[in-house]
Amino acid sequence: MLIGIMSDTHDNLPAIRKAVDFFNERNVELVVHAGDYVAPFVARELGRLRAPLKGVFGNNDGERKGLYEALGIYDDILEIEADGMKIAVTHGTDERIVRALARSRLYDVVVVGHTHRYEIREEGRTIVVNPGEVCGYITGIKSVALLDTRKRVVEIFNIETGELLGAMSL
Repeated sequence: MLIGIMSDTHDNLPAIRKAVDFFNERNVELVVHAGDYVAPFVARELGRLRAPLKGVFGNNDGERKGLYEALGIYDDILEIEADGMKIAVTHGTDERIVRALARSRLYDVVVVGHTHRYEIREEGRTIVVNPGEVCGYITGIKSVALLDTRKRVVEIFNIETGELLGAMSL
């Protein structure tokens, strides 16, 4: 399964549009959002995704009821299983929780956001993936990740240039 991973969209509608187009062009089968949508009106752009969207709340998601009604987002931690791969998703506000999920040996991949900095790292036998920020507000880089569960590869891309920013085999 090809999974698109995004985080920290922060209401930047033009950037969200680029991320949606990026995922649609690559025919992802699922999109995971690691939080900080900010407001329910982002649903208009996210609704253009051809793949289902699953996600968690971030620390800037104040309108949780509206996000639930618009996108079905309702939790702080999400578990996904795809092609025998177990994936946990959390915003990553508390690094202790991220470490605990990664070290639990329950997940092959832990997806986080929050820092706005893209990263792929090993934590024991688990890969921790932060796709960076779609909004580009902090780093100036608008990025997303692709996780191919069949090929067991994760890649991070700049959605403005298409440049591959990082990759790791699982």
